[in-house]
Amino acid sequence: MAEELHFGRAAERLRMTQPPLSRQIQLLENELGVTLFDRSNRTVRLTRTGRAFLPEARRLLRQAEQAARTARSASSGEIGSLALGFTAASAYRTLGAVLDVIRKNLPGAEIILREMAKNEQLEALSDRSLDLGMMVRPPIRRHDLESRIYVREPLVVAIPVGHSLAKSPGPVTVADFDGESVIMYRPAESRYFHDLLISVFRNAGCTPVFSHYLSQIHSVLALVNTGFGLSLVPAAATQLRYPDVVFRPIELSESSQVELSLVWRRNNDNPVLTALLDHLFATGG
Repeated sequence: MAEELHFGRAAERLRMTQPPLSRQIQLLENELGVTLFDRSNRTVRLTRTGRAFLPEARRLLRQAEQAARTARSASSGEIGSLALGFTAASAYRTLGAVLDVIRKNLPGAEIILREMAKNEQLEALSDRSLDLGMMVRPPIRRHDLESRIYVREPLVVAIPVGHSLAKSPGPVTVADFDGESVIMYRPAESRYFHDLLISVFRNAGCTPVFSHYLSQIHSVLALVNTGFGLSLVPAAATQLRYPDVVFRPIELSESSQVELSLVWRRNNDNPVLTALLDHLFATGG
């Protein structure tokens, strides 16, 4: 109305009839206790009060429109925050891929990254301080948590550069580990990898010599780099560059692949989490 200064044109612009528009303006003036428009049979003009009120009214309309956009964005998960936990093993490759999905599809979301061991993640998921966990482990079987495998990748052999297997032209087999010094994972801190390697060697009837037990993949590779033995690591770990480590493929069954799962609370209603999971699994993660 302030822009048209004509009740008929203003009503047409607002897609309403003139009488309801006139009543709305009168109600507003009555509520404010002021006169916003000078009306005559021929003209309508803003009063001095109306001219002072106009920029504030426009500002309030812009804020209301922005509030509505913000509410819609929050509801769809486009804005908001999400606490994302990850293990060192998931950080080698998968974490970057997940963050790429967030940057492309949810650029307004705030992501709080927390590097945590899997047991710490499970505890944080339970106490609601974590929205989504990334962990290398079998599927979670707890009534309060939902899990889904996001990535499967093969194991590869990490070999000291001076070892004969590093120079052998033929493929590496599990039998080549028989009697060899092998850097093993700790059964408590890295139970998933420990049990996975035990099953690989047992199924092949192979008996390596477990020379050292460590919990982190980068620590395992550091010992391989110094020539202390061989090991098996997930393929993503090949991105860790150690000058005296050679990586070679090894033929293993599909059941020996490393599985990285995403884990979240079943009743977590965070819209950012819902939107992220939709994007991750819609893109074939």
